[in-house]
Amino acid sequence: MFKKLHIRLTIFCTLVSGMILILMSLICLSLSETETRESYFSDFKINVNMLVNHLESQTVISHNWLSQFQADSQFEMDILDNGSKLVFEQLSPLSADDELFGLARQTAGTDYHILGQSVFPNSVLTTHAEFEVTYQEQNYYASVAIIPKNNGILDVAVIQPLTDLYQTLSLRRMQFAGADIFGVFLLALFFWFFTWRIIQPLIRNRQKQIEFIASASHELRSPLTVMLSCLSAMKHATPKETEQFSETIMLEGKRMSRLIDDMLTLSGTDSSHFTIHKTTVELDTLLLSAYEKFEPLAIKKCISLRITLPDQLIPPCSCDKERIEQVLSILLDNALSYTPSGGKICLSLQTSSDKLILRVADHGIGIPDSEKKAVFERFYRCDKSHKDKNHFGLGLCIAQEIIHMHRGKLWVEDTPGGGATFVVVLCR
Repeated sequence: MFKKLHIRLTIFCTLVSGMILILMSLICLSLSETETRESYFSDFKINVNMLVNHLESQTVISHNWLSQFQADSQFEMDILDNGSKLVFEQLSPLSADDELFGLARQTAGTDYHILGQSVFPNSVLTTHAEFEVTYQEQNYYASVAIIPKNNGILDVAVIQPLTDLYQTLSLRRMQFAGADIFGVFLLALFFWFFTWRIIQPLIRNRQKQIEFIASASHELRSPLTVMLSCLSAMKHATPKETEQFSETIMLEGKRMSRLIDDMLTLSGTDSSHFTIHKTTVELDTLLLSAYEKFEPLAIKKCISLRITLPDQLIPPCSCDKERIEQVLSILLDNALSYTPSGGKICLSLQTSSDKLILRVADHGIGIPDSEKKAVFERFYRCDKSHKDKNHFGLGLCIAQEIIHMHRGKLWVEDTPGGGATFVVVLCR
């Protein structure tokens, strides 16, 4: 399932990002091509102006200069002197046919009113126009100039093929296309790893969900099996045995009730329905209350339960009283369960500038470093054999969720001399 999700996310993200990249590239390419076309056309007009100025200023037209200019500018020129072609054209044959020059002169006359018949030899103004024409499915820059001279009129038609322009545009399009293809490839590579990292929490949550369901099913199956067995045995039991079976069913039912309550609490934290109601609470009073609540059980198990409070006045703390009581009950119950007879448990409170630190330290079996984080996972128990039926491995997870909702911290560390110490840090 996650493999398909990974592939689909990669394809989707790559397609969306690729389309945006291509769209932006097309916009940039369009602007670049427009600028290039304007630059080529501007160069064409500059060269045309150079040609016109030279022809205006010279009384004798140099064939060598025209040939050199034609080679440098890649112009094709058709110059009529009083209607007759200049001789230099025989020295430098034209590749463009007369129809193309005729089309240029026709376009200049029709669209720009550049007509040789309207200019007389005694005129002083030169008229010319530059434009683009299409001939036999090929595009050209064209210019037609009418230059009055003392002895007549020069009718100049200039053609420049757009081969270089189109080669430049084609090369630029290939560069953009190559850049886009490479960019899409890099995006696909990036999203392949990025989406994999994104779905890692989903995979872990899915795995935890499977483990949670399996563990919950296992924990619920045990009391149900006992209860069904007792019910089956009660059919043929004596009244005294029936009473014992009823008591067993009651105890197992209470175990199931506690487990279901814990699961509902965790479900509330997952779905954000778990709320806290902060009030001003004196933690020293809260600790004394928890101490008095668990002292009889500690005496019954021959465990020494002590409490240590600071001598100075303890400032009140803004927290949910019932939830913090629940955390203390979980930690003390956990300590009593894993501390052997004759052991010690110390409940203490310390203050700092802006924090209150609670500690529940026991001298029990302790927790290895490799398991210090795992003890806060759901259904995790250091007792791998699950001999302790009063603990389901949900208490510490619930305690951690409560402390996190108070924006505090909860962790476990080693107790000097052996055992485990659970540390709760709350902000004032």
